[in-house]
Amino acid sequence: MSDDREPYLVSTERLELRRVGPEDLDALYALNSDPAVWRHLPEGRHTGPGVTEAWIERCTGHWESDGVSYWMARHRESGEVIGVGGAQRQNPGFWNLYYRLAHDSWGYGYATEISRAAIRIAGQHSPELPVVAWIHAHNTGSRAVAERLGLRDYGLRPEPGKGEPMHAYADRDLTF
Repeated sequence: MSDDREPYLVSTERLELRRVGPEDLDALYALNSDPAVWRHLPEGRHTGPGVTEAWIERCTGHWESDGVSYWMARHRESGEVIGVGGAQRQNPGFWNLYYRLAHDSWGYGYATEISRAAIRIAGQHSPELPVVAWIHAHNTGSRAVAERLGLRDYGLRPEPGKGEPMHAYADRDLTF
């Protein structure tokens, strides 16, 4: 395991989780432009490297302002990119739990492994904030991950700032 006071690099049982940065542009664009990865939200697919570059800049900004954000996830033994994930602080005051995995990495428990690390690190940085996973009703795989993590489904509600109702799975009661 890693030193949780330094969340830029976290090791889990099978993964190395390293802070997302500009050096990840090619790998992230390959991941985020794959239609199979966006099966549950096709309109979210990255349509050009500039979209991914802007995403990386937002992610880097969260690392700088909050000390926690999203990691690139690589297999510890092979170095293969598994995906991206972690937690980002959002307004009105919650940690957004997120992951996106390469399609050939689905079904191996990597989403759960990344999410457990993210919940632990977010809780060490701002334990007063809830951890929330916003999940579309039809995304049964992600809903199962949230339940395995012990998150409770608080039902369909609009994600702050986005408006579209999604299931809000959280580690505690939500006040927004």
